[in-house]
Amino acid sequence: QVQLAESGGGLVQAGGSLRLSCVVDGIIPMLNTMGWYRQAPGKQRELVAQISSDGLIAYADNVKARFTISRSHLRLAVHLQMNGLQPEDTAVYYCHAQSSRSGEEFWGRGAQVTVSS
Repeated sequence: QVQLAESGGGLVQAGGSLRLSCVVDGIIPMLNTMGWYRQAPGKQRELVAQISSDGLIAYADNVKARFTISRSHLRLAVHLQMNGLQPEDTAVYYCHAQSSRSGEEFWGRGAQVTVSS
């Protein structure tokens, strides 16, 4: 059974930084895209950043200049460096992975990120 293990959430003041990490525990055949989504209270889950197995990266417009996604293929891990955090970044951040063979999606349990003003 595949699990995505997230770490690195927490509480930070506006302007601060946090680093999220996610490691895949298990086997995902032809693992392609890995990334991060977030969901704030009362809002829909939204894409934050994603990176494909060949290094193609996409960011949400409102994080592009502040967040950096990276990936370790050997460890099947993905990281999100978040700088210049603002209160509107407060959300539960979910790790996401998808197989290019089956299209099956995998989700982590979520990591709370809270930014105080």
